[in-house]
This record gives sequence, structure tokens and C-alpha cells, in this order.
Amino acid sequence: MDLLTPVFVTLSGLFGLAIGSFLNVVAYRVPAGISLLRESRCPHCDAPIKARHNVPVVGWVALRGKCDSCGAPISSRYPIVEGFTGLVFGGITWFFLTSAGGATWASSSLPLALVLIAYLYFAAVSIVLTLIDLDTHRLPNVIVLPSYAVAALLFTGAALLSGDWNALLRAGIGMAALYAFYLILRLVRPSGMGGGDVKLAGVVGLYLGWIGWGALAVGAFFAFVYGGVFGIALILARRAGRRTAIPFGPWIILGAWTGVFAGETIGRGYLSLYSGS
Repeated sequence: MDLLTPVFVTLSGLFGLAIGSFLNVVAYRVPAGISLLRESRCPHCDAPIKARHNVPVVGWVALRGKCDSCGAPISSRYPIVEGFTGLVFGGITWFFLTSAGGATWASSSLPLALVLIAYLYFAAVSIVLTLIDLDTHRLPNVIVLPSYAVAALLFTGAALLSGDWNALLRAGIGMAALYAFYLILRLVRPSGMGGGDVKLAGVVGLYLGWIGWGALAVGAFFAFVYGGVFGIALILARRAGRRTAIPFGPWIILGAWTGVFAGETIGRGYLSLYSGS
């Protein structure tokens, strides 16, 4: 790890704090149909939020979790999302910068930068879609569909600069394969799989396919492991029945990041059991 890595990780984490603040806005306004350009206001008294109170985490702490105008409580979810996003951005940056030496697409800094930006974008999308799906059981097209274009643009740029067309081909195959698989599941049992899940699966396939076949297989598999464990836990806690609909988007996303961070390692370990190496 070179001396600049901690600097980039720190800067990425700080950037993540700011992005986390924006994700809170998106998670609240998009399902409600409120413009993202509207001035931030207290939902209780409609008083404008002062600029200094919009500083991630610090603003909430300074206000002691209450509106400066009416004293209404401000959910602790706001600083939690901001802080978590900062940690995630820093962690992703560290992961890609420290593992880049073994990746064929990282023959120069610019392709690596494009790939890193792609996964930071995916992290932001992952967080906001998880929040929205847990709140509303929806995965809005306005967030999911542009993710295809963003990933395709950044990955194509990285392939052009690095010459690694195999990674781009894998990403395309991964997108088509996961989209088709989830579409079949939806056609077989419409009540068990939402259309948003199908569209999200294609995005996930892009990101996992770029990493490798192991990441694609592990990420797809673990989505159902996580979702199954969560469903069983709800049944055992008597908070759901066998036919209770649960949001599956968060588990698709958690499975995806398992594939990104550990998919290739798990895949190689699994294959070694059969090869004897």
C-alpha cells in the first residue's frame, strides 16, 4: 500500500458523508414524488433548514436530534446513513486501491479511477434503494434504470483505456444472465418476485460480471441465502408467514457486495476442493 492510499481513502470517506446526506433526501423525496431541487425544510413546521445544520452528522449532533425551529425530533437514521455511507466509500476505495495490483484492468491509474467511480456509484445506489425498499417495498425506475447507463459508460471507458475487453464482455453476460434468471422467477411466481427486483438484478449482474465469474456466481447465490435466512427468522419470530411478502432488494444488494468483496476468493476455494490444489 503506497503512502497516497490513506489520503484517497480519507477523502473518499468525507465525500461519502456528503453523499450520505443526499441519499437521505433521495430516500425520502423520490417515493413521495417531491422534487430533489426543493429547499430542505422541516417536515413538521416547514421551516427552512439552515446551511450549518445540513453538515453531515455534525448538524444532527449540534441540533441534538431536534428541529431548531419547532423542536420536533429528527430521526437518528439521518446521521447513521451519513456515517455509514462515509465508511462504505472509504472501505470501497481502500479495497480497490489495495487490490488493484492483481487486476488486469488496472494497468494504469485512469482505468482504475473509472472502475472505482463505478463501484462508489453502485454503493450509493445500493444504500438508497435499500432504504426505499425497506420503507415502501419499491425499487424506483428513476434510480435503477439510469444505473445501467452509468455502469456501461464507466466500464466501457475502463475497457477502452486498459484493453481488457474480457471484463466488459463478462459484465454484459452477467447483466443478461441475472436479468433473465430473475425474469424467469417472476414469470413462474409473480407474487414472489417484483419487477423492480428483475431490473435491479441486471444492474447487479453488470457489476459482478466485471469482477469475475466467481463474483457473479457467489453474488447471485448469496442473495437467496440472505433472503432465506431473513425470511426464516421472521417466521420463527412470528412476524411473518410463509406467504408474507418481504422486500428482496436489500438481499440482492447484500449478495452483490458479498460477490464483489469475496466472490473470487470463495469461487477459487470452492474449485480447489475439486481440483485438489
